[in-house]
Amino acid sequence: MTRRADSLAEGFAALRALKPGPARLYLAGCSGEPVGLFKALGTQLELARDLTFVGVPVPGLNHLDWTSLHATARAEMPFMFEVMREGFAAGKIDLRPMHYSDSYRQMQTGPIDLAVIMVSPPDADGRVSLGLSADFSGAVLARPEIRVMAVVNPRMPAPADTLRVPLSRFDVAALDDTPLVELVESALPPVFARIGERIAGLVGGKAACLQFGIGNVQPAALKALADAGGPANLTIHSGLVTDPMLGLIDAGRVVEAPGAILTGVAMGTERLYERVARDQRFRFRGVDVTHGIDVLSAIPRFVAINSVLEVDLFGQANAEFMKGRQVSGIGGLANYLRGAAASEGGMPIVALPSTAAKGQVSRIVARLGPEAVSVPRSDIAWVVTEHGAVNLRAARLDARAEMLISIADPAHRDALANEWAGMRAGV
Repeated sequence: MTRRADSLAEGFAALRALKPGPARLYLAGCSGEPVGLFKALGTQLELARDLTFVGVPVPGLNHLDWTSLHATARAEMPFMFEVMREGFAAGKIDLRPMHYSDSYRQMQTGPIDLAVIMVSPPDADGRVSLGLSADFSGAVLARPEIRVMAVVNPRMPAPADTLRVPLSRFDVAALDDTPLVELVESALPPVFARIGERIAGLVGGKAACLQFGIGNVQPAALKALADAGGPANLTIHSGLVTDPMLGLIDAGRVVEAPGAILTGVAMGTERLYERVARDQRFRFRGVDVTHGIDVLSAIPRFVAINSVLEVDLFGQANAEFMKGRQVSGIGGLANYLRGAAASEGGMPIVALPSTAAKGQVSRIVARLGPEAVSVPRSDIAWVVTEHGAVNLRAARLDARAEMLISIADPAHRDALANEWAGMRAGV
């Protein structure tokens, strides 16, 4: 029977009483992160003693270091981002470099004692919804041995097609109306508009199923596709959707059918959250569906559009390291590139500006550092910069280098060609 608590702190204390001593606690990330609980624990720090937080908070979307709540608190995460760096340096945070699909399997079978999951208020049948954040929590709820607390938030929408479970599945429930985590888009540098236009040109006017990663490439490509116009022949299959998706919908490009937009998480502003609650096209599923290679490879013309930080002349990509410091993680990048490569007519695309530091540094580099290979050359096909788009799939070694140099910034092409000539002799 579910215990109803009068506050988050009381509810969490009741959850902890079910597993006294050290415990591994799952917390949802993205728009499902229980920010209200973090604030509540700020006045009840002993409740965080000897906890190891597990979950998948995402750089740029989540901004809390849960290990800061207590000197004995620890965390295990697949991403690295700035707010975690102090805890990582202190040895409190363990980084586990894993694909999104592997992180999901950890939630299915890895050691977890307790969980806190935000849900919508129960419906007439006593069921609650995972709402906007269905990526990993369903795997945890499917394990009856894990004791779970529901944070029932009336601000969490209940889309028509998302995972629902009986409130009775939860050991403890507490009400909280803390605003959901939001993602506000900022103005894009002009270079991304040119990248978006090139991606839209690759997609063309044909029917396609699109996936978008995190970063500036996503809104740029969505805007370019919306501006290009065309028939309502696009569907979406993506781990994340954000506000720029609405522009594509409002431009009439997305198929008018239930489930035409399949995602694991919606994260943006109230404008997006309100649309998700009423638009029958949105369908929410776990990572086993959003990132499953068997699912992705079966989608005709699946186009995966993702950003990276660097690509070298061998075709390897870095999506995690900047100036030698880890700033992100592997995430779902390789899952989507491999899914698109296996799809009939699919297109795996990685995109990036050709330079950084106001043009002084080329993002097309001769060779990545040994720690920086996030995607091997065998998984890279289309590479897009503002200077062009090239397809490396099945290209011979020298041709790959020549194509990548052709889309580098003109000011860096001669230096890259000279470096390749020197490296080529030693290959």
